[in-house]
Amino acid sequence: MTPIEMFFRAATIWPEAIAIEWQGQRLQYKQLLARVTAVASALQQIESRPGSRVGICAFNDLDHLIAFLATFAARKVWVPLYPRLGQTELPTMVDFTEASIVITHEGSRELFESLDTRVVTLGAQGKESFAELESSGMGKRPEQHVPGLDSVHAIKFTGGTTGLPKGVMQPVRAWNTNIVTQIHTWGMSGGDRTLIAAPMTHGAGTYIMPTLASGGTLVIVDRQKPEQLIEVLAEQKIATVFLSPTVIQLMADIPSVDAFSFPELRNLIYGAGPMQPQAVKKAQGIFGECIATTYGQTEAPQIATALSAKDLAKPELRASVGRETLLTRVAVMNEDGMLLPPGEIGEVVIRGDLVMTGYWRQPDKTAETLIEGWLHTGDLGTFNEVGCLLLKGRSKDVIISGGFNVYPGDVEKILTSHADVSDCAVFGVPDDKWGEAVHAAVELHREVDAESLIEHVKASLGSVKAPKKIHVYESLPRNAYGKLQRQELVDAVASSAEGKGES
Repeated sequence: MTPIEMFFRAATIWPEAIAIEWQGQRLQYKQLLARVTAVASALQQIESRPGSRVGICAFNDLDHLIAFLATFAARKVWVPLYPRLGQTELPTMVDFTEASIVITHEGSRELFESLDTRVVTLGAQGKESFAELESSGMGKRPEQHVPGLDSVHAIKFTGGTTGLPKGVMQPVRAWNTNIVTQIHTWGMSGGDRTLIAAPMTHGAGTYIMPTLASGGTLVIVDRQKPEQLIEVLAEQKIATVFLSPTVIQLMADIPSVDAFSFPELRNLIYGAGPMQPQAVKKAQGIFGECIATTYGQTEAPQIATALSAKDLAKPELRASVGRETLLTRVAVMNEDGMLLPPGEIGEVVIRGDLVMTGYWRQPDKTAETLIEGWLHTGDLGTFNEVGCLLLKGRSKDVIISGGFNVYPGDVEKILTSHADVSDCAVFGVPDDKWGEAVHAAVELHREVDAESLIEHVKASLGSVKAPKKIHVYESLPRNAYGKLQRQELVDAVASSAEGKGES
């Protein structure tokens, strides 16, 4: 069984059910199936080899979803490309994977025209358009090839924007594991409505196949403001949605949010970054007992651990990212490769069918990350006595100040418990006296004296872990996916010190 076969089966069981809603359009499962098979047939006409790569560079829309499904129906490998990435990064990803086809919007087409790839344009008419591609495949069925469970299903990029990118090879088995785990964890079933609001190219995309496999409806929106998302959640009877912590907090801060109710919302899931306990509590007060969380990496997509809304409602678990999920083993390991008991801090490691097969054409990096069956995540964490994982930050972000290890997550938890702090990031800065000094960047609800914030941390954690300096930001630096860019904070402090002539 492969993910696309789960969709085919669902279309046989529920042909009349609504599969997709997008800007007033509604597609039944049988209608979606017809369009997907047409595009898949046309893709095979361009490139017949099973396993060839198809890059899709687009924001959320209906044709993007059809292209996504058709790539798998044609037995090709999906290479997601987020349009807001750098103009040199996107063609590098296509060139590196030797994608034979790129499907993109008109605004991004020129980025790929110099490459040895066929470019198909979304939203256009005539030759080389997605509409023409679909039309050429109407009435045809793609050739069927059965991939092995370890066959590459998608290549998703992770890491920075400089140097050779790391392409994570996600196999068929990882996608199958993700689908089964999502359905089991969130109780997905026929008729449930899943909102795809975050980019399909990333975390939100992992909710597409579980919804379609279980006979649900995908409601697709694109780059909506928090005020608009609240209306969609309330009015479209959404049961499940995945969003970043930042977006959830922005929605919770909207003054008019109390005018809405969300009786159908069962799973408002956050991931791709931490959400502080105070922010979780506030969101629960607004949206109800529906806030849930997952933890994973591109290398073990989306749901290595999870915590249901019922468990996250317990105050003592709000700082957790959950327990290991149905088919996945998660543990904490020390530098000698020994698994650690609850309460001890070490590197988070993952094993099981959810884990990648390696990095595309980078065996050295694969060998550094996959060791004796364990995926080494680079995250630090500890398990509590009830089996829930608490993250302490990235191993490279640990601050060694005066010989003591300071974990940013511990300090951030205390800072955000202050009534005037809406968000924060803690980081280390080189220091002649301490080796590294603890600094904090904060977003504020209202103006507050920096010294009072430092004293607030000292009262809970002592002077060693308290920030030596507070930096106020209107908005913390984040990348195109909303992930905090901690290094930018370090660089900003270094630049400021140079400008003042400090050594």
